[in-house]
Amino acid sequence: MKINPTAHVDANAQLADDVEIGAFTIIGPNVSIGSGTVIRSSCVLEGWTEIGENNVIHAGVMIGGEPQDFGYQGERSFVKIGSRNILREYVTVHRGAHEDSTTIIGDDNMLMAYVHVAHNCFVGNQVTMANYAGMAGYSRVDDQAVLGGLCGLHQFVRIGRLCMVGGLSKVNKDVPPFCMADGNPMRLFGTNFRGMRRRDINAETRNAVKAAFNILTDRTLAMPQAIEVIERDVPDLPEVREFVEFLRTKSRMGVLTRAGKLN
Repeated sequence: MKINPTAHVDANAQLADDVEIGAFTIIGPNVSIGSGTVIRSSCVLEGWTEIGENNVIHAGVMIGGEPQDFGYQGERSFVKIGSRNILREYVTVHRGAHEDSTTIIGDDNMLMAYVHVAHNCFVGNQVTMANYAGMAGYSRVDDQAVLGGLCGLHQFVRIGRLCMVGGLSKVNKDVPPFCMADGNPMRLFGTNFRGMRRRDINAETRNAVKAAFNILTDRTLAMPQAIEVIERDVPDLPEVREFVEFLRTKSRMGVLTRAGKLN
């Protein structure tokens, strides 16, 4: 174990034998850190925080801090981070706002400098969040999504799998999987064709998702009608079912359906 002599690691913290801790970093008593994880200088890991294996956590990162929620009264709550994540400089990840609740980050994610993950958020696997992107409480980003720099997610918003959200976007509605969204007010700008192709989603499926997207954004159809038409007219493929299931899932903020035009 490589611990810089200026770091403070509580005697009750649980660290794997090969964890590296940089200068002036502080590790609290209820923190556990898995094998191969490297924590650079001037980080603070506190609260009830569990971090998996082979993560790289850069300078100034704060994990497990108290939630920015007026209702929080010091209850025990958690942060759980998986393996092989990269958290760049000054990322903040806050623990849950209610007793025994958890903020979750999965595996193989890249959170660039100054990203904020608020209380009770969920980040899936292979997600990229560019600089200064922020998630408000209870928001969710599913696997393989990409969030541009300085975009902000409203509380309870959901971002579906393999979405791409442009920088500076005001994300106040749910974005269905496989879609591209941008702007303030935000609009849908087609399907993430390149992203799907890079993930080895075949042409038949990409075209089916595009057909489902076109039905969803048809302004003459309300959401229940759009779902019926998709299920009737679009091939019954796993990604189409995923798209429909996202639309059917109860939403606090509503689903984005309005489309814009690329310049």
